Amino acid sequence: MEPRFNYYASSVAQKVVKHLNSAAAAVEGAGLPGEIPNLVLLRASQINGCSFCTDMHYKDAVHAGEDPVRLNLVGAWREAAVFTDAERAALALTEEGTRIADAATGIAEEAWVAARKEFSDDELAGLVSLIAVINAYNRLNVFAGSPAGSYVAGQFA
Repeated sequence: MEPRFNYYASSVAQKVVKHLNSAAAAVEGAGLPGEIPNLVLLRASQINGCSFCTDMHYKDAVHAGEDPVRLNLVGAWREAAVFTDAERAALALTEEGTRIADAATGIAEEAWVAARKEFSDDELAGLVSLIAVINAYNRLNVFAGSPAGSYVAGQFA
């Protein structure tokens, strides 16, 4: 499968991606527990139908030592007994923030309260920012039709 548009060959796209990468790097200093970013990146990518990012974040998470069973259950996290309260709060906030237009109220109060209970201000700022950044990346790749399957863990490190 070929991409419909070579977005990343554009000088404008390169500038945008440079800034998105800087934003993602800032999130790394937020102090989120190690597993949470991988779960968030994977779940948002699944929801947005971004096959490129789903492939990338699954492989990167496995490479980082995450259990493939947990990753396979990310899409059904509510019924899975393998996630901590903090991970559940992060996944709920990810779904709310990714599907923000589907709710009349934006982010449900229940999801926000659960996240506030689990995360410090810096961690919460990092989590919200991570959700925003991955949604931007997902949209860029979906627009471009970026194909999945050939990503190698750590390829963009």
